[in-house]
Amino acid sequence: MHVIVVTVAIDPARADEAEAMLHSTVVPDVKQLPGFVSGTWARSADGTKGHSVVIFENEDAANAAVGQARQGPPSGAPVKTLYAEVYEVIAQA
Repeated sequence: MHVIVVTVAIDPARADEAEAMLHSTVVPDVKQLPGFVSGTWARSADGTKGHSVVIFENEDAANAAVGQARQGPPSGAPVKTLYAEVYEVIAQA
């Protein structure tokens, strides 16, 4: 299995909008990606950054997904992609 790790900057003035977009668009879209296994999304205590770890069945699926993540959200969105990389899962609990 492989994961993608994504970090976004959140516009604090639009935090509610960012969370609504996560629940209405991002999570449903990611769940439909080929090879999707599971995902976790988290926000920093100060609300300015978000992190996600999404597990895929294989490296090809993770690479396809990270390509989409690197394109970032549409212009004018309340978040901006800062980091997106693929990692191999070497342990899980």
